[in-house]
Amino acid sequence: MPESPYLPVGKLNLELMAQLLRFQGWPDDRVVLGPKIGEDAAVIDFGDRYLVAKTDPITFATEEIGWYLVQVNANDLATTGAMPRWLLVTLLLPENKTTPELADHILAQIDAACQELHIALVGGHTEVTYGLDRPIAVGHMLGEVAKNKLISTSGARVGDDLVLVKGIAIEGTSIIAREKSQELQQRGYTPDMIQRAQNYLYHPGISIVREAKIAVESAIIHAMHDPTEGGVATGLHELAEAAQVGVWVDEEAIPIWPESAMLCQAFGLNPLGTIASGALLIALPPQQTPVLLSAYEKAQVICAVIGRVTPAEEGRKLKSGAVVTDLPRFDQDEITKLF
Repeated sequence: MPESPYLPVGKLNLELMAQLLRFQGWPDDRVVLGPKIGEDAAVIDFGDRYLVAKTDPITFATEEIGWYLVQVNANDLATTGAMPRWLLVTLLLPENKTTPELADHILAQIDAACQELHIALVGGHTEVTYGLDRPIAVGHMLGEVAKNKLISTSGARVGDDLVLVKGIAIEGTSIIAREKSQELQQRGYTPDMIQRAQNYLYHPGISIVREAKIAVESAIIHAMHDPTEGGVATGLHELAEAAQVGVWVDEEAIPIWPESAMLCQAFGLNPLGTIASGALLIALPPQQTPVLLSAYEKAQVICAVIGRVTPAEEGRKLKSGAVVTDLPRFDQDEITKLF
């Protein structure tokens, strides 16, 4: 059969994104960091500090969509060292399925998450939209950071350790358990196990705001990145692309929670490529690593050194047992196999 001319569901691949990033509008010398592969947010000079801005949608999850929306946008700001402060929301609701109660329910979720993170909900747009079969929410988050505290994904340096915080496929685990709960029951999974997986939204949780704050307050950090669609493997590719470096990663060192491993295996998903909000990638000088690990141990946060930053010419490599291969790419997130 001929290859389809249409793009698959999910993020655009890195090559296409690199082409599209030539479109950056009118030049403005106050833009410190604009559109760039691997960077989590834009940075604008506001005099005595930087304004940090981010937009991200929620398209896979339907339950807890409002909660997801706040967390994923706040996460991206946190990886720059910024504190998330203000949120605007565009909420698109499906025709013939939307009740006032549904709109109220989603906005109540957004409000609760904003209250917890001390974020003001300052505006947006809400409508019932033709052609949708489920709600779609788009967040626009703003925050601020002192000029000497800004961290960017492109700051990773050759020789840095790579630390992964909390684990992989955390968001994917919650999505699977929420969207496929009846199928999981039919397959014989216990209600307790399904409930635990559903609650990955909260524990270990998809927020990394606290974990990013611990990092910047305890150690010298060169780069942080928040892997989302395409999983931690795509996050590593994005970090390497942004910093123009290579990476060497030991798959056996990557933390994964039991329910994550179980559900990814059950549905034939590679956890390395499964949507990964809740994980935090950090690049830092090796001499700073013990300080960071000690801070996380004190805070009872799971983390591990999973590899190192290498020269660009050495490529992006994954060690699995005794075998070293190219780090796999997931231009389409593994979770899309379920939809």
